[in-house]
Amino acid sequence: MSIDPSSIPNFGGQPDPNQPSGEASGSVVIPDQDLVKQLLDQMGLKHAVDDEDDLLAPWEEFRTYFMFRGEEQQHVFAVRTFYERTYSVDEKPQLHEAIDEWNHLTLWPKVYTNTDDEGAVRLIGEAQMLIGMGVNLDHFVATTVSWIQASVEFNKWLGERLGLEDATGEDDGDSED
Repeated sequence: MSIDPSSIPNFGGQPDPNQPSGEASGSVVIPDQDLVKQLLDQMGLKHAVDDEDDLLAPWEEFRTYFMFRGEEQQHVFAVRTFYERTYSVDEKPQLHEAIDEWNHLTLWPKVYTNTDDEGAVRLIGEAQMLIGMGVNLDHFVATTVSWIQASVEFNKWLGERLGLEDATGEDDGDSED
């Protein structure tokens, strides 16, 4: 099973003139880790496999995992992003307000908070797809690419929403009084 580079969606661009319109493409496949690795390679994204045999793509401020869970018809593909920035428990109401806004305005990733035993609050974004009976390859590729882009966009959006970063994505060092 391999990914045709022309099947990677061109969001916001013009249609590929080499792709015949109306052509039936994208066979039904049961995606696996190797397929996701091929997609990440084609997107030019670094990736690794962790100790639990989950595929991950690291960014500076977060890491995204590509996980397969379940058996047969209940087989699920999940993309879960763990954002590195930590917050205090006192900041949780402000975070809830922001992520409620994000979850209301967007389809994915759905974001929630996780508080560890030491009281550090982190955000996690997640999207899932049932793949047990197979899925159209084009749909799988387009959805996975969209989920990755949305995970990146959420990180940028949250920084802007909370006033943590300037437009370049770097800490602006200013604080409001």
